[in-house]
Amino acid sequence: MITIVDYSAGNLPSVRCAFQKLGLQVRVTSAPEIVAHARRLVLPGVGNFAQTAMLDRRGLREAIARAVTSGAAFLGICLGMQWLFAGSEEAPALKGIGAFAGYCRHFPAGVKAPHVGWNSLAFVAESRLLRGLTPGEFVYFSHSFRTEPGEGTVATSEHGAAFAAAVERDNIYGVQFHPEKSAAAGLAILRNFAELPC
Repeated sequence: MITIVDYSAGNLPSVRCAFQKLGLQVRVTSAPEIVAHARRLVLPGVGNFAQTAMLDRRGLREAIARAVTSGAAFLGICLGMQWLFAGSEEAPALKGIGAFAGYCRHFPAGVKAPHVGWNSLAFVAESRLLRGLTPGEFVYFSHSFRTEPGEGTVATSEHGAAFAAAVERDNIYGVQFHPEKSAAAGLAILRNFAELPC
């Protein structure tokens, strides 16, 4: 069962449909008690980092932390990946969950933002989530904020300069791109997530 966390951040239907296309059971919920006991959690999202405040208002931050501590596999997509870091200059008053060191910053002046469209991945470390993908694989991005490559980065992409495109540590995974919009490569990534031990 894939549990998608609903915090009113949008893009949930396309993520749900992508998993269902793989023949997987999916539930979408904003109930902390369900999230806390889920074994495969997905936090998608498009929009402003301020939207992550809903995770606190609905008691979902603690529920996610409880599930992850118990060994549940967790995947953050786009805004969901950015929440895995300390925070974002898009909404400085809010904190991410801090699973990875780093801070989300806007693309620098002179670099077109938002960064929208297909871009290739460079693999920089072994990855369970990206298993079976070909180096240089193209995936679909839509974002204005990014983090620099650092500890936990398993893939980068370039837009002005290299940024973290995928992160991974233990049972926590994040992708800055949208696998649900990335054709066969994206479905392969979602299938890998669904097959992870947890």
